[in-house]
Amino acid sequence: MSAIARWFKHKGLRVAGYDRTPTPLTHELLEEGMEIHFEDKVEFIPGYISKEKTLVIFTPAIPKNHIEHAYLKEQGYTILKRSEVLGLLTKNYKTIAVAGTHGKTTTSSLIAHILKSAGKNMVAFLGGITSNYESNLVMNGEVNEDTIVVAEADEFDRSFLRLFPHTAVVTSADADHLDIYGDHLQMLSSYKEFISQISKKGNLIIHESIALLANETTQINKETYGMRRGQFFAGNITANSGFFEFDLIGLARKVEKIQLGVPGFHNMENAIAATLVALKFGVDEKTIREALASFRGVKRRFEFIIRKPELIYIDDYAHHPAEIEAFLRSLKEMYKGKKITVIFQPHLFTRTRDFAEGFSKSLSLADEVLLMDIYPAREEPIPGVTSDMLFKDITSGVKIRCNKNDLLQKVEDLEVEVLATVGAGDIDTFVKPIKEILSRK
Repeated sequence: MSAIARWFKHKGLRVAGYDRTPTPLTHELLEEGMEIHFEDKVEFIPGYISKEKTLVIFTPAIPKNHIEHAYLKEQGYTILKRSEVLGLLTKNYKTIAVAGTHGKTTTSSLIAHILKSAGKNMVAFLGGITSNYESNLVMNGEVNEDTIVVAEADEFDRSFLRLFPHTAVVTSADADHLDIYGDHLQMLSSYKEFISQISKKGNLIIHESIALLANETTQINKETYGMRRGQFFAGNITANSGFFEFDLIGLARKVEKIQLGVPGFHNMENAIAATLVALKFGVDEKTIREALASFRGVKRRFEFIIRKPELIYIDDYAHHPAEIEAFLRSLKEMYKGKKITVIFQPHLFTRTRDFAEGFSKSLSLADEVLLMDIYPAREEPIPGVTSDMLFKDITSGVKIRCNKNDLLQKVEDLEVEVLATVGAGDIDTFVKPIKEILSRK
């Protein structure tokens, strides 16, 4: 939402809105001249807005009982979903859309960074704040008919079906958002529909593990990628404290000595997908290598908060069992022999219920787990669904239940070697105070 808000502000329009919780991001938007409030009250809607000159944009994360949304609807304002607006903004441009249960934010950010580094005329609407540009709206050059648009294609609420890209990347399709889809098969069906919307003679870059999703699509150029398998894969891998160098190998093409500026096994795959897209858009191999090495990642995606020999603190957005497992396996590989402590805030009652066993299993990879209460976002509580569902099956040597009120005190009491805060709720509001506590020790 904030990338779209920044786009309209860039275009010279007045932007106002509501968010549930103040965050560092909303503070930045306020400093950029937007008007934001945090209480759901009609009187906080700016008095200057008129039905004729105002577009209201909402995300499905807004709960059904939202007072302001109901009022604006009753008053007859033009109201569109965020995904509809993104579809309208991208429809007249050559669009690169990145979809997937995991990896889409980092992959789309990598693509945007490579294109900008190559001097391409581009604009990117991203799902996270890139560390290189301190924004989720990345632009280069004036917007015209030659502009390349990079967009994150979100599967939640089938939002990605509003996009009709020239080129698409699909990184993964693990079960998620079952409150929307009902079951995994329905979700996979939507991915197939998204793939069918790629322009004729366009491009699909798809992870080899889900290549079957594209079997029915014949009019596009399809390429598969993976860590070890697929038409394109990593070879000659060397690692230094979790940062990798590798060769991209495949289809009579080899790009040698790619160095990643971000850690983690999963980011090698993200970099392969981004490289394949960049090659499609005429970026030379030297520029690609330089851009991948200079990429500093995305806020809350394996973000180092403290990085000292004696103390590591990382913040990550992982909120699905597969993401948590990939994150923790990378941590354990990077910091062999060190104690791994994880603070996790589950996101959504439905996701906690649907994947409770997977969450417990993935979190058990850590040596110590501090488990917070569920962040509800748009949802009302579900009877019997609490963090205790996960807690009872976590097998880590140390596990601690906590909440927002006692978390900081429990962190004070810990002896930390490698600490990670993990989750997609408002756990990010604790990053600064946790950093202050650890820095005092």
